[in-house]
Amino acid sequence: MGVESSETARLLERASAGDSRALESLLMGQRPRLRRMVAARLDERLRRRIDPSDVIQETFLEASARLPSYLREPSMPFFLWLRFLAGQKLATLHRHHLGVQMRDAGQEVGLGRGGWPQASSAALAEHLLDARTAPSEAAMRAERKERVRRALEELEPPDREALALRHFEQLSRAEIAAVLGISEAAAGKRYIRALEKLRRHLDGPGEGTAWQA
Repeated sequence: MGVESSETARLLERASAGDSRALESLLMGQRPRLRRMVAARLDERLRRRIDPSDVIQETFLEASARLPSYLREPSMPFFLWLRFLAGQKLATLHRHHLGVQMRDAGQEVGLGRGGWPQASSAALAEHLLDARTAPSEAAMRAERKERVRRALEELEPPDREALALRHFEQLSRAEIAAVLGISEAAAGKRYIRALEKLRRHLDGPGEGTAWQA
């Protein structure tokens, strides 16, 4: 298991002794990070039917039930375990609601490591651009967003995922390495390589950079 923060380790110890308040603090402390992960991977066609908060709530219920078995043999840091459970929930929801549409060539529901939905290019493009746009600049921002989305689509899925993990989910290099199953050094190189590729796609002839890291 990776190294937990002292606060997380303390709360885990209390939760293992049956302290429900410690468990609640553990779960709620990870809620913002899980929400970013769910938002990045929830298919556009499901956003009106499924609230990310519902996915997170189901994840917390499962985590509460499975916590004793996790604590007996923790194979990954606590947050990454929660993220794993949330990813399984998302995969089940996509299969249930979309079925064979997940494999339609014209639809963006790529399956990543572990069979999860990959990060959406549209969601990542929205996040990479500054959301604080004046109404008078809305059209220009929409154009920039589409350029970034198209550039992201040109990347290989592993490169796009590396950007999503770092910029959207804001995972550390150690966490990214654990998620991708590679070394920290390799994770750092993959992220830098993906960033360079994205910039090359954005900085085509006669175009300025639409986004800066």
